[in-house]
Amino acid sequence: MTADARPLSAAASRAKRNRSRRRWHALHPYVFVAPSLFGVFAFLLLPVLIVFGLSLFDWELLSDPVFVGLDNYVTMAADGTVWSSLGVTVLYVLLCIPLQTVLALALAMLVNQKLRGVRFFRALFVIPWIATPMVLGLVWSWIFDPRDGAINRFLEVFGVTGPAWLSETSLALPAVALVSVWQNTGYNMLFFLAGLQGIPRELHDAASADGATARQRFFRVTLPLLNPTMFFVTVTNMIGAFQAFDTIYSMTAGGPSESTTVFNYKIFHTAFREFDFGYAATLSILLFLIILAVTTAQIRFFSKRTTYDLS
Repeated sequence: MTADARPLSAAASRAKRNRSRRRWHALHPYVFVAPSLFGVFAFLLLPVLIVFGLSLFDWELLSDPVFVGLDNYVTMAADGTVWSSLGVTVLYVLLCIPLQTVLALALAMLVNQKLRGVRFFRALFVIPWIATPMVLGLVWSWIFDPRDGAINRFLEVFGVTGPAWLSETSLALPAVALVSVWQNTGYNMLFFLAGLQGIPRELHDAASADGATARQRFFRVTLPLLNPTMFFVTVTNMIGAFQAFDTIYSMTAGGPSESTTVFNYKIFHTAFREFDFGYAATLSILLFLIILAVTTAQIRFFSKRTTYDLS
């Protein structure tokens, strides 16, 4: 080998090592995110694929599944109970989300003040969220009881006969929604409180110096800068409200006259009462698509209205 060939060979070897090193460095991020990617695939994507596959079968659990193609989807499109339960779900969402969001923001502004004992109230408001929903449902069932319940007993003091809250079709869903609002408001308050404490004080001082009133500071400074928090709270609450089940199961079991049969309860009843798991999987796919569409719409709504840089 000539003298000129040896340096060329050494340079080629170094270039090869450098390329290998660059490839390895390029793989570093994927190595670190691999556990999370595995979790997303195993616990999010794979179950969706399995449920979609199950929706193509007629399966009663104890018998062998029979492939029916898209028959379950055709049946669902013509099933009036499916769309009525979807309407109940939308009404439930409209009853819960606006009220608990406004109350959570109001509580956050209240406990954001430098008052004596404010930490105690911050913890007190979160306690309902910590409790088990099924247990809360049983407790509130007693509170709403028409004969011995706390609410009607309180109304009797003023000579008012309280209604059968959970037995009347016009009152059952608002009563259940009220329990959900009571349970989740304190939890959402924590996020709004963190958002409020992340707003620089200098911005409010500058607005005050320019003559802005407290109302103007709230709508033109505080509320716009809370958009990241508002986005997170509304998206997570919307998803949770569309998936409501446990409180309704323990309080009304979908009654009376299916007035509280939300979509998730409809899926449960189809699967574990009628033992039609293929059709229940079809309903689950529909619920997944609805939540995906609503979440996408929220993301697009907030994307141009949210700023994360407060510097």
